[in-house]
Amino acid sequence: MKEYHEEYIGKNVEIKKTRNKEIQGLKGKIIDETMHTFKVKVNKKIKTIMKKDNTFMINGNEIQGNKIIKRPEDRIKIKGR
Repeated sequence: MKEYHEEYIGKNVEIKKTRNKEIQGLKGKIIDETMHTFKVKVNKKIKTIMKKDNTFMINGNEIQGNKIIKRPEDRIKIKGR
């Protein structure tokens, strides 16, 4: 299983797979992250997107939101430190 230790704030994101058809294909920049959400700036508006059950394209990598549901500060810690 791939582990995700990256910082996502400031990166471009696209929602690739979702049950919510209103946000399918949405593109923007991640401006904040919590355990369960990304805040994404889309055309001067801020949208809060749940990680759960969504798949994101970030920096050319497809990332399943369910695999990154943790506090960002815990996820980006280097394993073993």
